[in-house]
Amino acid sequence: MTDDILESLDWRGEPVDCTACAHLDRRVGDDEAALPPGGALKGHCLPLRACVHDRYAKRIQRFFEWNPDLAAGHLDHPYFEVRANAARFAPIFQIPRLMNDPDETVRSVLARRLPRRLLLKLRDDPDREVRIAVASRLEDADLAPLMQDPDCSVRMRVVRRIPDGMLPAMMHDADPEVRVEVARRLAMDWLPSLAWDDSPRVRLVVAQRLPPSKLHVLIQDADWMVRLAVAGRIDTDQLGPLTDDPEEEVRSIARQRAAGFAIANDLPPL
Repeated sequence: MTDDILESLDWRGEPVDCTACAHLDRRVGDDEAALPPGGALKGHCLPLRACVHDRYAKRIQRFFEWNPDLAAGHLDHPYFEVRANAARFAPIFQIPRLMNDPDETVRSVLARRLPRRLLLKLRDDPDREVRIAVASRLEDADLAPLMQDPDCSVRMRVVRRIPDGMLPAMMHDADPEVRVEVARRLAMDWLPSLAWDDSPRVRLVVAQRLPPSKLHVLIQDADWMVRLAVAGRIDTDQLGPLTDDPEEEVRSIARQRAAGFAIANDLPPL
C-alpha cells in the first residue's frame, strides 16, 4: 500500500537509503507490507508509506504515528517537516525548546500543544498562522492583546471567542468582516450603535437582529438590502416611507405587509 507519490526522496532531494538509516530494524519487508486492520504498523516503518527521511510530510507524520517513542529524538532535525511532526508526538515537556524555531509550521504545532503559561509567549509571534492558533486556545482576558492584532484573520478568531462584555471594544475594527462578526454577537444594548456603520453588510446584520420596534433607525438606509430587511420586520405601523421606496422589491414587501399579508423571509441567515 503506497501514497500517490511513488518516489522516496529526502528533504535534500536525494534518494532515501534505508540501509543507512538508524531505524533499519523497524523496516517492514516487502513480504510483510500488508497493513493490519486500522492501517498502522506500530513500532515499524515502511518505504513510500511511513518514513522519517522522506520529504513528503504525510509519510513523516505517519512515521511518528507508528513510532511516537522516536519523536523526541528528532526535535532538532534540520528539516522543518520532521521537527513539526516530531513536535506533535513528543512528550510535552520536551517541546518548549522549539518556541523560537525559525519555521512557523513548527511554532504552529507548539501553539496547539503548549500549556497556557507558555502559550502566552506566542501571542506576539511574527507569523499570523501561529497567532491564529494561539487565539484559538486562549480565553477571556488572555485574548485582549490580540484584539489589536495587525492581521484581520487573527482578530476574526478573537471576536468569535472573547466574552460578550469585551465585544464593544471591537465595534470600530478597521475590517468590515470583523465588524460583521461583532454585529452577530453584540448585546442588544450596544447593537443600535452599529446602525451607522460604514459597511452595508454590518448594517444588514443589525437590521436582521434589532427588535422590530427599533428598526426605524434604518428605515432610510442607503443600501436597499438593509431597507428590504427592515421592510420585512419593522412594526407595520412604522412602514411609512418604505411603501414608496425607490426599490421595487422593498416597496412590494412593505405594501404587502401594510395590507396585512404574511411574507416569506428570504433573507440569508445570519
